[in-house]
Amino acid sequence: MPSVTNQLSVCLIHLLCHGLVGAIATAAQSAAFPALTSPLGPVVNLGYAAFVGNDTAPSGQLRSMVTFFGNIPYAQPPVGNLRFRAPRPLDETIKDPSRVSISDARNWGPPCIQQPAQVGIGSEDCLKLNVWKPSRAPEGSRLPVIVYFHSPLGFPLFDWVSQNQGIIGVSVAYRLNLLGFLGGAAVAADGDLNPGLRDQRAALEWVQRHIHRFGGNPEEVTIAGESAGGASVVMQTVAFGGSRPLPFKRAIAQSIGFGPTPTSDEVEAIFSRNVMQCLRSASMGAIVSAINHNTVIPVIDGPGGFLPDLPSRLIASGKFSNVEFIGGHCTNDGRTFVGGTPEQFNTEDDIRRLLFARWPSVTTTTMEKAFQLYPAPDSPGSPFKTQYDRASQMSQDIVFSCMYVFRPAYSAQCDTRLRLQGYTAGPKADGARRTQCVRVQVIFLAPSYWIGT
Repeated sequence: MPSVTNQLSVCLIHLLCHGLVGAIATAAQSAAFPALTSPLGPVVNLGYAAFVGNDTAPSGQLRSMVTFFGNIPYAQPPVGNLRFRAPRPLDETIKDPSRVSISDARNWGPPCIQQPAQVGIGSEDCLKLNVWKPSRAPEGSRLPVIVYFHSPLGFPLFDWVSQNQGIIGVSVAYRLNLLGFLGGAAVAADGDLNPGLRDQRAALEWVQRHIHRFGGNPEEVTIAGESAGGASVVMQTVAFGGSRPLPFKRAIAQSIGFGPTPTSDEVEAIFSRNVMQCLRSASMGAIVSAINHNTVIPVIDGPGGFLPDLPSRLIASGKFSNVEFIGGHCTNDGRTFVGGTPEQFNTEDDIRRLLFARWPSVTTTTMEKAFQLYPAPDSPGSPFKTQYDRASQMSQDIVFSCMYVFRPAYSAQCDTRLRLQGYTAGPKADGARRTQCVRVQVIFLAPSYWIGT
C-alpha cells in the first residue's frame, strides 16, 4: 500500500500540473496584442502597458531557461489619501496596444515596509508582483500558475521554474504591519480594514486578467505560502465567508502559523485617539518608529468584511471556498517561536518567562494545566529530555498543531482527503529513489523522483 508521503507527493504533482492535459483546447484565447521588442530583453504586451524582462540567470548565464519580470504594479500606489484604504485598481484602458510604452521590469522593486523597519528601506509604493516564466513558453501555452505569498523565509521562484519548465511562478508584495492591518473604528469609518489581505486578493485578480499573456492559465492557479504566508493562504480561502467568486483553484499552506486574531473593537482602544488625517500625513520616519514598537495583524472585520469571523469558526461552519487544499507542517517548526535557546531553558519559570510571554493573556491556571499535560523531563514516562524540548512541543502545538482540530470540518465540506502530517527525517516512500521534507519540496521543488518523472 503506498505510503502517506508518496500519496501527498502525487497529490502535489496533480495540484501543480493538472491543467496541462485537456485544458489547452477548451478555454477561449483572447486576441493577441502586437509583438513588441526591446534590446534589453523579452517583452510582454498587456495592452495597457508592456514590460521588458530579464532572461539572464542569477549565475550570469545569458538567455537562460527562465525569464523574470519584476516590479509590475497590480494596483495604484497606496500613498497619501490611499493610505489605510483597500487597493485601488489601475487604469488598464487599452488604447493602441501597438504604441504602448515599454517599462523596465528586469529588476526587483522595493519591498513593502516591514518589521524591523528602517527609514530608506522599503516603500509604501510597493503593490507590485513578480513573474517567472519558461523563456520558451509563448502566450497561449496555458501553463499552470503558482502564486506565492511570502513570509520572512523568502522564496526562490527562479529555481522552481528552472527545474520544472511546465509552470509559471508569481510572487506578491503586499502591505504589512500597521500599513496593512491597522484596526479600529476610525479606520473602518475612513478607510478599510485588512488592506494587506485585500492587496493579496487584488494581485490574484490581476493574475486572472493578465497571466495568459505570460503563457499562464488563469483557470489553473494555485496559491501557496509558508508560515505567515500559509496563514494568508487560509485567510484567502475563508475570505468573505466563501461568498464571493474565487480567483484561484487550489491552495497549499505550509507550516501555518496562527496567533490570536483580534476583533476591530478589541484594537480600538489602542488607536481611538488617532485621527485618520493625521495618520495619512505622518512622515515615513514616524511610520517606521510605530512599526518597530507595535505588532499589527489582521483583524475580524465583521459581517460583509474580508474576515467576517475567526478562520477557525468560518471553517467549522462551512463558510469558506471549496478548493483543493494541502496543509501541513514540519517536525520542530515550533522551535522558531519558543522564545530562547536551549541553554536558556532550565526550569518551569524559564518557560513562563520566555515562551508564555508571547501570550500575555494566558492565565496562571492555564500555565499550570499546560505543565500537567506536558510533564517535566524528570517525571516518570515524560517524553521530554530537557525543558527546551518541553517548551518546543508546547510552542509547536499552540502555533501549528492546533489547526488539526479543524481538519474534519474541512474534509466534511469538501470532496477531498486532507492529510496534515508532521514529517521527520527519512519518511518511507515506496518506489522512490529518495525522499525529502515536503516543505523543501514545495518551496524549492528540488529534484526528486516525483518531480523528475
